[in-house]
Amino acid sequence: MKEIITKIDKWLDERYDTSSLKEFIAHKKVPVHKHSIWYYFGGITLFLLTVQIITGILLLMYYKPGENSSYESVRYIVTQVHFGWLIRSVHSWSANLMIFAAFLHMFSVFFTRAYEKPRELTWVTGFLALALALGFGFSGYLLPWDDLAFFATKVGTEIVGVVPVIGEPIKFLLRGGEDVTGATLSRFFAIHVAVLPILILTLVGIHLLFIQKQGMHEPESFKALPEEKKKYISFFPDFALRDFLVWLVVFNILIFLAVYFPWKLGPKADPFSSAPAGIKPEWYFLFMFQTLKFLPGHILFLEGELVGILAFGLGGLLWMLFPFIPFKNKPQAKITPQALIGIFIIVYMVVLTILGYIL
Repeated sequence: MKEIITKIDKWLDERYDTSSLKEFIAHKKVPVHKHSIWYYFGGITLFLLTVQIITGILLLMYYKPGENSSYESVRYIVTQVHFGWLIRSVHSWSANLMIFAAFLHMFSVFFTRAYEKPRELTWVTGFLALALALGFGFSGYLLPWDDLAFFATKVGTEIVGVVPVIGEPIKFLLRGGEDVTGATLSRFFAIHVAVLPILILTLVGIHLLFIQKQGMHEPESFKALPEEKKKYISFFPDFALRDFLVWLVVFNILIFLAVYFPWKLGPKADPFSSAPAGIKPEWYFLFMFQTLKFLPGHILFLEGELVGILAFGLGGLLWMLFPFIPFKNKPQAKITPQALIGIFIIVYMVVLTILGYIL
């Protein structure tokens, strides 16, 4: 076996000069410190994205988009196709776990200040990839064409329409008309399986390229150590094997959730029926949804809902551009203004999400 690998390696090296790549892999190191655990969440997010792609392709073999075929094809998948119910559950659960892991990865990067120079663009590409992942969740929610998905999409696109000037054209573009119909389903399907995959794979590729170019971030406490006390492990095979073991754990959790809590399919969408009581978006949109519910009808001369949407839009833009905002930190301060901002955002998101489920 070793001789075969050696021959293949020699064959490739003669044609593509792989020596520089092997040199890079051999010398790539990962710092080991008390915050090293956070390095794994980027890999977990990437692993779950891979699961999304594989299961999505499998579902695509049977799914038929259309007002009169989407629901029936999903029902066929979960009732007739061997392990179809499992693939659908894995796809749905991995989407939620991927977004959860991406949030953990984002906040770990934030609190370890790995977004600072020279990694500003790494942060920006990561933020945009997370935004696209949320777009995946929103666009994919409608595809089963069941009752809950239909009315959730109707509410979601109505919120988009509140944005001044561009809101109504975007809502019309998403819906393919004035209301949520089969045209909306076709557009969401195209966005979900064609537009978003191209964009997110491009962004993730650039994001990984930046990480490979600049290496793993080293916290200030690690940089301050004398060279002889700094500990590193090789990326391949040491860190890669640890990453793989973490993926196995995540995969077991994913299968457990998919088997014991299979994703349900509700009744088929009926545009003429009333919306289900207590309709709510997925958990990753719930803090925004609950905020809009708490806002008064009017704030000064503007609608409360519009103020909330504009505030979230501005907040997201500032969060993406956070590495470029100058801060003056006191050298002896135990907690920085950046950390306080991050803590406030996490507490706000968690509290509003919990209230969204309770109320």
